[in-house]
Amino acid sequence: MSLVVHFEIHASEPQRLIDFYSGLFGWTFAPVPGMDYWTIETGEGSVQLDTPGWGINGGLTKREGPAPAPGSPITGANLVIGTDRVDELFAKGLELGATSQMDLADVPGVGRLGYLHDPDGNLLGLISPDMGEVEQGATEAVDPMRVTPEP
Repeated sequence: MSLVVHFEIHASEPQRLIDFYSGLFGWTFAPVPGMDYWTIETGEGSVQLDTPGWGINGGLTKREGPAPAPGSPITGANLVIGTDRVDELFAKGLELGATSQMDLADVPGVGRLGYLHDPDGNLLGLISPDMGEVEQGATEAVDPMRVTPEP
């Protein structure tokens, strides 16, 4: 089995994105001495290399080259963050300097989903479970907050 255990965000102006992501999600950043790199702690209960959990930690690094141009195709991976406060966080992301790539929409069997470009042009998805379908007896929606099975 192969699981995603770490992510990295590339930043032309690292402090700008540190402020954005800590303001949006409450993530904490710690500089790595001697490098243009910061570790990201996403919160209590996150997956560690030897411990299952409900999310993963990551890093932020100084971008080598230009940021993605508005409207350009995606040339790498993007983050999709599971939350039970998708509407609130989408609006807060816009207030903190993000722009909307795809407004929030209900996707049957998936959840409520929207995409932002962070202040440096990186694509960021926000999703919450579509609990309405589950309550109506349709096929159970995938819970994006659950990334590892219970022990």
